Amino acid sequence: MPAPRRARPAPHACGAPHDRVLRRPPASPAARPRVALFVTCLVDLFRPTVGFAAVKLLEDAGCSVEVPAAQTCCGQPAFNSGDRRDARAIAEGVIAAFEGYDFVVVPSGSCGGMIKKHYPELFTGDPSWALRAERLAAKTFELVSFLTDVLGVETVTAGFPGSVTYHDSCSGLRELGIMAQPRALLASVDGLEIREMRDPDVCCGFGGTFCVKYGEISAAIVTKKAAAITETGAGTLLAGDLGCLMNMAGKLMRDGAEVKVRHVAEVLAGMADGPAIGEPRR
Repeated sequence: MPAPRRARPAPHACGAPHDRVLRRPPASPAARPRVALFVTCLVDLFRPTVGFAAVKLLEDAGCSVEVPAAQTCCGQPAFNSGDRRDARAIAEGVIAAFEGYDFVVVPSGSCGGMIKKHYPELFTGDPSWALRAERLAAKTFELVSFLTDVLGVETVTAGFPGSVTYHDSCSGLRELGIMAQPRALLASVDGLEIREMRDPDVCCGFGGTFCVKYGEISAAIVTKKAAAITETGAGTLLAGDLGCLMNMAGKLMRDGAEVKVRHVAEVLAGMADGPAIGEPRR
């Protein structure tokens, strides 16, 4: 089992008060970026606390956050199933709803990758829509990547008394380059121990429609992933994609493992005191 590393609070930065979640001075009203939160279907339907955590992190980092009411699915299920016509129709609606903001932030590498990497290719041969898709893609970011890479947030003041292990979800890692960013912020959470699992970058077996089409293969993959998680001895599993987290949580619960499962935003925002994924409400 890897030796645990205890995260220690980083030096207090910029004179920001300790009652703020993010150690970052408040922006002046004129300088506050107008950020649209793309909530994602799974967060909306299964884990709204992730959305609230995202809003808290963004507002404490100095952003003005809005949640466009017209947003729908990003279109990824249709796109992955080869239904380009419906995927494009969905993408047109998303572009229209979000293109007026300074940034679009998504608490999911999977949905973020769909908008940032795949929207432009949906409109090949249509210059007008292709330009709109490219402009939206250029200002769309996964949540933790936006905090660290765009806003320059380096530390948080949240506390989490326990050990965690982190899973690198496929889309976030391979399409958006998200790996060091969540670990950097987690390392500043007071009381938190990071215990790396073996092969943290290996798929959990979810893959959206993959787990439905190829159930036996998916089950074999998540079995190996669950074993790697429990071997660490960590009390909590974190990741940045709710689909992956729900898949792994289901397997861990079926195995009788006592590992809690949460979205990384919940821990970074200091909002990890409620039921973990799959647990009943208290």
